[in-house]
Amino acid sequence: MYQNKQALALGSVAFLTIIGLLTLVMAFWAWPKYNVYKMELNGQAALKEAQWSKQILIEEAKAREQAALMQAKAKVTLAEAEGEARLVRAKAEGLADIERAKAAAQANKIIGESLKDNEAYLRYVWIKGLQDGAGERIYIPTEAGLPILEAGKAGQ
Repeated sequence: MYQNKQALALGSVAFLTIIGLLTLVMAFWAWPKYNVYKMELNGQAALKEAQWSKQILIEEAKAREQAALMQAKAKVTLAEAEGEARLVRAKAEGLADIERAKAAAQANKIIGESLKDNEAYLRYVWIKGLQDGAGERIYIPTEAGLPILEAGKAGQ
């Protein structure tokens, strides 16, 4: 029985040694394969991360481009609005000038018509202007069409 126990123990030790060696061989064989698998997964993860980073950069560039385009359109719209406002303002000022000119022309016409056959009033205004003059020189045309130049000095 002792031999059986001894054989059984020896068989168990041999079996465990063989299992240990097989496990060790299997570990040496599987470890590089695991490292390759791990590196492949890390590479795939890095590739996915790079793709996402690239996609993010593309979307950010598109957003910046759209923002710049919208700003340019807004500037163009603002410039057009300002141009239209200037045009409307210029037209309004032109129309106001035309209306002022019409009013002045009408006033001149009224004054001219009122003075047409009113020689006495015009003479009165002329004489009044002469009286109100403060030492001014007055040139009076003579028969030859030459003015008397020194008439203003007579009072001095």
